Parts: sequence; structure tokens; C-alpha cells
Amino acid sequence: MKRRTVLKSGAATTLVGLAGCVGGGESEQATTTTETETQTTTEETTTETTTQNELSGTLKVATYSSFVDAPSSSPGAWLKNTFEERHPDVTVEWETPENELNYYIQRASQGVDIGTDVYVGLNVDHLIRIDEKLGQKRLFDPVADGLSHYGHVKEGLKFDPQNRAIPYDTGYISLVYDGNEIQKPPETFQDLLKDRYRGDLIVQNAKTAATGRAFLLWTVNTVGEDQYLDYWKKLDDNGVTILGSWSDAYTAYENGEAPMVVSYSTDQVYANRQDKDLSKHQVGFLNDQGYANPEGMAKFADTDNPDLAEAFMDFLLSKRAQKKIAQLNVQFPATDWAPLSDEFEKYAKVPENPVTFTYEELQGNVDEWVDQWARQIAGGS
Repeated sequence: MKRRTVLKSGAATTLVGLAGCVGGGESEQATTTTETETQTTTEETTTETTTQNELSGTLKVATYSSFVDAPSSSPGAWLKNTFEERHPDVTVEWETPENELNYYIQRASQGVDIGTDVYVGLNVDHLIRIDEKLGQKRLFDPVADGLSHYGHVKEGLKFDPQNRAIPYDTGYISLVYDGNEIQKPPETFQDLLKDRYRGDLIVQNAKTAATGRAFLLWTVNTVGEDQYLDYWKKLDDNGVTILGSWSDAYTAYENGEAPMVVSYSTDQVYANRQDKDLSKHQVGFLNDQGYANPEGMAKFADTDNPDLAEAFMDFLLSKRAQKKIAQLNVQFPATDWAPLSDEFEKYAKVPENPVTFTYEELQGNVDEWVDQWARQIAGGS
């Protein structure tokens, strides 16, 4: 099994931002910003084409609920308002079905009209599920050639070999620990098995939480697919606590039930803005790694508004939108040109060696890895 480094260590230091809502459905760390954007806005406005300025109609955009449900701390409201200001004859309508992407997979499998133009919040697991469930039926169309800003997307974050899903942000899974309780944090996955960390770690269920699945994939990537279950059995013997969601796990951590939790490498940004004690929100990278979990957006194959859909997707890759998404969705930008604040440079942490699995590596494997883990470690949950 090949393993892939998302960004070379020398380039990783240029990434600055926030990470918190990954994979759809997990509302984790959200913030607001007051930084001025006048210069960026002016630069981008002058680059718009006549065709874009003449766009009109209603654009239906589907996503997970936490992307839009808190106007002061989710990017959805800002993206809608700003895009509509840029295109006065356009109306953006958000859709947040309870079953998220599964709702559209089911409709496509039944041959029912989708009626939606763009989906925001895809990850590589979603693409694999789409291809396994729908086969030759197309849910999304390739779109990269129609996006003027696509060249700014970081190569290491592109996760769809067919260019259907275009990355717009990413998060890095890491450990968060209480520095008052743990003076010497674990530096490797093997360190977590030591007696000194017995009962110290809270993780999320890989069947029910995006963070839990990402942490599981990180262990497979690092210790190997032939050894990961043995590793988890040892971790279980060392008293790891497995909870259903990120929220459950993080709440338990903040309540002092254990001094370490699997979370995101921008935890200090969140803690700083909540006036929390930063000594209780230290970030740790095992093996100098963090598991990258990029999110993407895609154009539905049967959209009646292909030009409008592509214009909206291109807007999400713009400097201004990339900066705002990072701040409001608590994520790192997916592009190489998003200007971010000094606060992010100070508190957001980037692993020296980010890792992830490619689509090809996960296809045909990820469900088996998770199911085996669930049966042998989480009691079949």
C-alpha cells in the first residue's frame, strides 16, 4: 500500500488557517473575523468577465447543515450574500437535507430528478460511496476546466482523479491535550501504547464520526493495513475511550474525563477566541504527521445552470472566499493564495508531514477497514 504525503515539509509552513468542520455533519469549531478585505475585493472584481456579470437565475446549493446554520460563524450566509452582491440577478438557495449526500445518491439511484446545482462538502469517502452505489450513473460532472481559479488549488489536496470534486478547504487531524496534566506528550503512535498514557485518550467512533474515521485511516496509513487491528487492540488494552461523535468526545475532554482527545490542529485558534486557557489546548502531531481531510465541491450532472454553478464554484476558490471560509468554517484554505491573519499564523498548527490516502488507495479498502475495526474494537457498533 502506497502512502502519500499531502504537502512537502518545506511547503507546509506556508499554510496558515483553521481546521474544524470536516466531512460534512460535524460542526466543530467556528469563529468570526473583522479583518478588512477591500483590496482583495477590488482585485477580484476587476477580473470578472462580462459573462459572469450577466449571470442570472436561482442557484440551488446543497451542503451539510453546520455549513449554513449559524450566520455569525458558518460561511454559508456570507457566501450567499457576497455572491448575490457580485451578481445582482442571482439568488442562491441552500439545501441541507437530513441525510446529506445520501439523499442525492438515493434519488440518483432511483432515477429521480435531482433539481440541485452544486454540492459543497464532499470528501474522498463520499466519492467512493457514489461510485460503488451508482456505478456508471453520473451524479457529478468533471468541472476543473471551467474554473479560472483551479490552478491555485494545492496539488496535494486534489483527491478526485476524475476532477468532479474540487477542494475548497482542508483540516488536519491531530491530538489535543491538557499540558497541565501531560508534561511530556506522546510523539509517536507507539508512545500512545505506553503505561504512562493508560486511560488518557478519547477518540471518536470511526463508523459514526468523520474525525474518528480520519484517525483510524491515519493509523492504517502509519502502522500498515496488516498491523492496524493489532495496534488498536493494544490501544484498547491501554484504556482508550471511544465515543460516538466529535462533540461527545470533545465535551468529555473539556469536562476532564481524559487529558487527550482526537481533534483538529487549529484547536488553539478556537480556544483563544473563546478566552480559554491555552495550556489546556495543546496540539500534538504523532510521528510529526497530521491526517489531511480535504473537503470538495461538485456540479450535479443534470443541473440546468451549468455556467452559474461553475461561477459559484470558482467564487469559492477566490482569494476573498478562501480567506473567509478558512475563518468561518475553521479550516485551512485549499489554495495557495488566501491571505490570512496574524492570529492564524500564531495559533493554527500545520504538521511537518501531512498524510492522507488517495482515492485509488481507499477504493475497495476503506469500508473493510472500518467494518473490521468496528467488529473487533468497537463491539460491532
